[in-house]
Parts: sequence; structure tokens; C-alpha cells
Amino acid sequence: MKKNQIGKTGLYVNPIGLGANSIGGYNLYPNLGEEIGKKLAQTALKNGINFIDTAFSYGRGRSEELVGETIQELGMRDDVILATKGAQRFTPSGMQLDNSPAFLKQTVEESLKRLKTDYIDLFYIHFPDENTPKDEAVGALKQLKDEGKIRAIGVSNFTMEQLREANKDGYVDVYQGEYSLISREVEKEILPYAVEHQISFVPFYPLASGLLAGKYTKDTVFDDYREKMPHLQGEAFVRNLEKVESLREIANVKGQEVAQVVLAWLLRHDAIDVIIPGAKRTGQIENNLKTLEVQLTEAEIKAIDRIFG
Repeated sequence: MKKNQIGKTGLYVNPIGLGANSIGGYNLYPNLGEEIGKKLAQTALKNGINFIDTAFSYGRGRSEELVGETIQELGMRDDVILATKGAQRFTPSGMQLDNSPAFLKQTVEESLKRLKTDYIDLFYIHFPDENTPKDEAVGALKQLKDEGKIRAIGVSNFTMEQLREANKDGYVDVYQGEYSLISREVEKEILPYAVEHQISFVPFYPLASGLLAGKYTKDTVFDDYREKMPHLQGEAFVRNLEKVESLREIANVKGQEVAQVVLAWLLRHDAIDVIIPGAKRTGQIENNLKTLEVQLTEAEIKAIDRIFG
């Protein structure tokens, strides 16, 4: 299997990674137990996935702990490219976003402990706060990079203006943002900027929270964080299901599943080196890996764009 370098980082990964929000993310998936979560991580690592993307906000650090335990139990730390994210400060009055240099440095130290490692391959500022200059925030991560505590610098959920400010000194290696056939806003400015500046773009919700996996019907009921997503509600949900059925025709001709075609459509973009679909069952991980067998023709790419244009 050919590995991709994430931008200019020197980190080489299987193009199919694992988004770990279902591992210990009890606030997102309250019905998934921790042993199931660890089994997902084990399955991914044993089947050749070497990039795991987690975050403090997934279970307030519990996802990091379980991912760290799994990697340690398998003795695979040197084989895994580990990404995590932070920016959330929890106070008696609730959660606050904090990009201040002091807090980011504290956050990285705490993540290192939970992940049971002495370095993090890729650390993201998970969300921007309102007050901290973004170049100062990234400057703090550059200091940690120089100290060897992180190997690459990422930002997530930043606006175009915030990304430019964050990258003023050219320190941003990776941008993570929402991108799928359903959500394509980043195509206007952020993706072109990423290509121009050799910033790798990592899409989250690549399957639009499962919609683009082709498993939902109009009778599907959601009882977790998905129940508040507009594209999974009412008439919008019905229209999106119709588009998925049109996409299924292309997948059927190729002998592939819908999800594999969707993920292959993302990987063909110059800015995207790795994708991080999540999973709630081990079989989903194995199916996602079959994406590497899919080759889309230009005609197929244009047909997909017409369906979701």
C-alpha cells in the first residue's frame, strides 16, 4: 500500500485513517461502550490504518485515554501517526474556547499524559476563540514543535481570515474542516489556499454523518448528536436520500459500495492526503479500507458533481 505524506510534514499515512469520536465519545455516542471503542481502534491498527484522529472534546479526554491504552497494549506507538485536538476550557460556568499560548501549552501536556506518549504527531487548535491572535496561538505550537512535543501543527474550524492570520509565518501544516458532497463551502477559498500553501486538508464528516454511506432510509430515526443536523431532517433529508440513490447507481456499476465511491471522490483532490471516516462497527472500518481499490474516471467524477451540484 502506498502511503501519502500529509502535506509537507514528513508524516506518512495510509490514505484511510480513523476518526475516533466514537471511541470514548460518550457525549456524542452515548450507547457505545468503551470496549467497543477500543475494539474499533484495534481493528483499524491491525488492518493497516496508521492514522488515528482524536480530540479532548470526545468524552472530555476519555477518547484520548482509550486510544492511548490501545496503542500501548499493541506496542505500536512507533507505527502510529497520532492526531489530537484541543482548545476547550471547562469552568464551573461551562465550556469556553481558549487559544491563548499558555492554555494551549497546558492542553498539549495534558493530552500527552492521556495518550501515554511523549510526543503527538499532529496537534490541532480545535476551534478558534474570539480574542487570541491566531498567529500567536500557532506560535505557541511552533515552540512545542521545536521542543519535540508535537511534530506538526494543525488548525480546525477556522474561517478563511483566521487561517490566513494563523499561517502568517507559514507554520500551519494541516487544516481540518467539514467537507463532503453535502457540504462544499470550503471549495471557494480554503481548499485553493491549502493547495497554494502546501497545507494538507483533512475533511471531517466525509460521509456527512453516515448519510453518504448509503445506509439510511426515510424511516431512519436518530437518537444522538445527528438528530440536530439539518441535512438529516425533514425535506432536506428526503432530497439527500434521493441523491444518494443516484450515487448508488454509479457505485453498483463499479461493484462498490456508496461509501467507498464517496471517499474516493474526496481522495482525488490535490489538497487531501488522508481522510478520517468514523466507525461504530468494525465492519465499517474494513469497508472503508476498500476505498483504496476504487479508481474514478473523469466522467464518473463529473456525474457525481452533477448529482450533488
